[in-house]
Amino acid sequence: MKSIKQSAAAAALIGLALLTSACTPPTQAAAGPASTADAGKPLNVGFFGFAKSNGFAQGTFLGVQQAAKANNATATFVDPNFNAQTQVQQIQDAVTSKQFEVIVVQANDNQALIAPLQQAVQAGITVVVEFSVIGPKFDTIQPQVPGAISIVDLPTSNGKMLGQMGKDACAKVSKDTCKVAYLEGFKSLPLDNARTEAVKAELATDPKIKLVASVEGGYTQDSGRQAFQNVSQANPDVDVVIGASQAITGAAAVAGNSNIKFIGNGASTSNVEAVRSGKWFSIYVSDVVANGAKATELGLAKARGQQVETAVDEASLAPNKAKGTKEALDAVNYVSKYSD
Repeated sequence: MKSIKQSAAAAALIGLALLTSACTPPTQAAAGPASTADAGKPLNVGFFGFAKSNGFAQGTFLGVQQAAKANNATATFVDPNFNAQTQVQQIQDAVTSKQFEVIVVQANDNQALIAPLQQAVQAGITVVVEFSVIGPKFDTIQPQVPGAISIVDLPTSNGKMLGQMGKDACAKVSKDTCKVAYLEGFKSLPLDNARTEAVKAELATDPKIKLVASVEGGYTQDSGRQAFQNVSQANPDVDVVIGASQAITGAAAVAGNSNIKFIGNGASTSNVEAVRSGKWFSIYVSDVVANGAKATELGLAKARGQQVETAVDEASLAPNKAKGTKEALDAVNYVSKYSD
């Protein structure tokens, strides 16, 4: 997944969003790591994020750093720069060097990392899978790497919520038919495909909605702008546009003062302001700082021999279960902690 297409899958899924600790399903306690660290020993946490250049990953790392500092540990951002094979090699190197007692990883490729993370667990390193599911299943929060901790945002649940917000937006459209366009992430990625199918399935439950386009929108403003321009040329009367927040930012910039209701998958400071100002209809909320902190706290606790929950749904940690309308954001006085 050397291409930017496969890279950014993780970055958007940005979506983002997922925060405080509510209603996390009960899970089995994690077995202790192969080698348990002394409770008073300072530990090293390796954060293998999507890329240092990505605001979403930087926001997560802020939470990682905060939790590390509060728990007698240090944190290092290991940057694969959206390159899946680089990320694989970095984890293999970490296993060999034993540089980190805890690894927190945002996967750029949810299949390629299975084997190296299994090696990490076998080497006694505590592995925490954060945000992106690692494994073949996209509808379970349970860890698919045996011995790992999983704190993830399911693409199927994420897609369903995006579809629900699309239905809410269409309910405010005063026409018999509401035309919706979905800007997918990348068609080459199974994770994005699972999200896309969930969006489509949810939209299909409303007979008023007509999905006029489902095209690759990617995870940058430029790719979103180009995708939207193609969609709007074919469908100048589109009512609702859904996509990664970066792509929606690009789309909204060229839409001008239109009546289109934009829905973004992600909750950066600018995304939150766009909803509050009325420029966007809603966003999928993810408190990436809180998620990074939670992942690190669990990893450090397990590395020190404590029993911890092994499966956490990040959406259950979010205000209003990640549904970020203006009313929902204002109700909790939500403040985003990262920028795109």
